[in-house]
Amino acid sequence: MKPIQVGLMGFGVVGSGVFNVLQRNQAEIQRRAGREIVVKTVSRRDVAAARKVVGNAAAVVADAREIIRDASIDIVVELIGGTGVARSLVLEAIAAGKHVVTANKALLAVHGTEIFAAASQRGVMVAFEAAVAGGIPIIKALREGLTANRIEWVAGIINGTTNFILSEMRSKGLDFAVALKEAQALGYAESDPTFDIEGIDAAHKATIMSAIAFGVPVQFDKAHVEGITALQAVDIRYAEQLGYRIKLLGITRRRTGASAPPGRTDGIELRVHPTLIPSTRLIANVEGAMNAVVVQGDAVGATLYYGKGAGSEPTASAVIADLVDITRLHTADPDHRVPHLAFQPGSMQDTPILAIGEVITAFYLRLVVADKAGVLARITGILAEHDISIDAVLQRESAEGEKQTDLIILTHDTVEGRMTAALAQMQALPTVLAPIVKIRKEELK
Repeated sequence: MKPIQVGLMGFGVVGSGVFNVLQRNQAEIQRRAGREIVVKTVSRRDVAAARKVVGNAAAVVADAREIIRDASIDIVVELIGGTGVARSLVLEAIAAGKHVVTANKALLAVHGTEIFAAASQRGVMVAFEAAVAGGIPIIKALREGLTANRIEWVAGIINGTTNFILSEMRSKGLDFAVALKEAQALGYAESDPTFDIEGIDAAHKATIMSAIAFGVPVQFDKAHVEGITALQAVDIRYAEQLGYRIKLLGITRRRTGASAPPGRTDGIELRVHPTLIPSTRLIANVEGAMNAVVVQGDAVGATLYYGKGAGSEPTASAVIADLVDITRLHTADPDHRVPHLAFQPGSMQDTPILAIGEVITAFYLRLVVADKAGVLARITGILAEHDISIDAVLQRESAEGEKQTDLIILTHDTVEGRMTAALAQMQALPTVLAPIVKIRKEELK
């Protein structure tokens, strides 16, 4: 049987990793795939740099469209990134009848609906295991391994940069700015880390997982996104004292029936933000630049997926897994392949994504208040007026000065809109001396 011919569009860190792993493990991969997988052509503007890696083992071109125009190439791997040129190239490759593998989470989170529809119409596959959590096979688990389950929720540490920063803030007591500089010095953070620290990268990935978990279109524009830039070391320390750790989580949860917000019959939460997690949970103990995802299914219960979320060869591992899958199904009837988003295209649902005010969660609150009688009673009274139940209260001497105290409150689950209204009322009190800190809390039971 003739080899499957592959073209790599983009030949940076991940592209070179794909090439090297394919070369090193060619015999093992062929035994699994049933036929040889060969990189025929790579594209990179700096042709000389790419040539140093591939030698004479593959052709090197400056124009990625040469790969699309090559009728002998079966699979195009898009590793360019971004949502502009990459979108055009992917759609052109699909129109040319080529299967596509991509590691581009932003592309799929923003344009996935268009791309998957084009691929289905043309009868080709779009595979994207590497787009979420690097080398962790979370897409395959959600799309195939857990297919018997009604997924209830997914929660993940899906950005290694922010997890490294939060780990350093917790273990060394560093402020955010200092931990960020350390991450940049070690190569965990880019010189412009905005996409990571503002939660955008994690939201792209959470959007893709949500679509697969619940059979809905990708809807990045409806995700609620908060980063870690406003986190303070004092809150990480207080959380630790209360038995929690703070992680940037991507969370998506199905809300139906009694668990839905008041006035709604169903909906899906899709959010990224700093979150308190009990320190006894396995995911709370994921440190450094590692990733982890917990999936709760009705039949299997909770399953945890852990590993490297980035890097040349971990990401290459996921890309090559997609290449093997496509090779196995290359000649299969398109109607009998695994659907792109797990559910058959005609069975996708338009379940609404809930606005953040409709989300149900618990909260950590820190208030700097005047150290005088009656303050705590007034604060708890406001929470009671909004039907918000208190789980724990901690009072500590404030670093802000004398005659002030830090009041830390943990609540039980409530609708976020109620909390927003209560916070506005509390913030207006003359005894509340600084902006109130609010961080969401998830038990992940």
